Amino acid sequence: MKLRVRSELVYRFDPPTDAIYLIKVADWPGQTLIEETLTSDPSLDFHEDVDPDFGARTLRCHLEGEVALTYEATVDNGKLLGLPPGVSQHDWNDLPAEVLIYTRPSRYCPSDQFGRFVQRSFGDTSGGARVLAILEWIRDNVDYEHGVSDTETTAARTFIDRAGVCRDFTHLGITLCRASGIPARAVSAYAHELQPPDFHAVFEVYLDHGWWLIDPTGLAPIEGLVRIASGRDAADIAFLTTQGTCEHVRQAVTVAPA
Repeated sequence: MKLRVRSELVYRFDPPTDAIYLIKVADWPGQTLIEETLTSDPSLDFHEDVDPDFGARTLRCHLEGEVALTYEATVDNGKLLGLPPGVSQHDWNDLPAEVLIYTRPSRYCPSDQFGRFVQRSFGDTSGGARVLAILEWIRDNVDYEHGVSDTETTAARTFIDRAGVCRDFTHLGITLCRASGIPARAVSAYAHELQPPDFHAVFEVYLDHGWWLIDPTGLAPIEGLVRIASGRDAADIAFLTTQGTCEHVRQAVTVAPA
């Protein structure tokens, strides 16, 4: 699917601070960048890095005062498929070495605390069927609600509060999958048909020798996702990370057919 994505981020950096943006579409197999533009007001020179594993393209700069950054791109995201229930789960001994890190607990995903829960709740399933059962549980038991969580909320907190936004749904999904022995990692994306439009946090699981994208909120179709970055959890995929403080002025994200 060919999609046109656009993000406008206006933040005030006072006092001045170093910042990292993750808003460019990833250089990822099956995802083809057709054209893109990046503008800033005031005009700034960003240092760009490309992650060799995930193709994420970070922008770094020392920022001061109010900065408006606008990114636009046309991209063909290929053909993304939903997860079928029959895909198989690997024994850890059979996983590629680079996948093992996504079986372990991370900052926002304390999967080592949920082994008993997943065994009691989903013990009669495995593989794709286990992931789909986890998604059904999340959608039945967790409300999509703004203002309940913040940037420090972990999956354990969301499990207690039973409410959150896309990053919280994603952290809980990752946690329950890892607790089930299934590698899972976070993905930031532009999402077609997401309402209201925004950067979207989803995740992917490693089953049957490949990664499968999952939207635990069910708010955006998988075939309309444009990958930005991947990592262990939200700490690795945040669209803006600063060394100091910053103030949100305005922000807008749009995704439309190209």
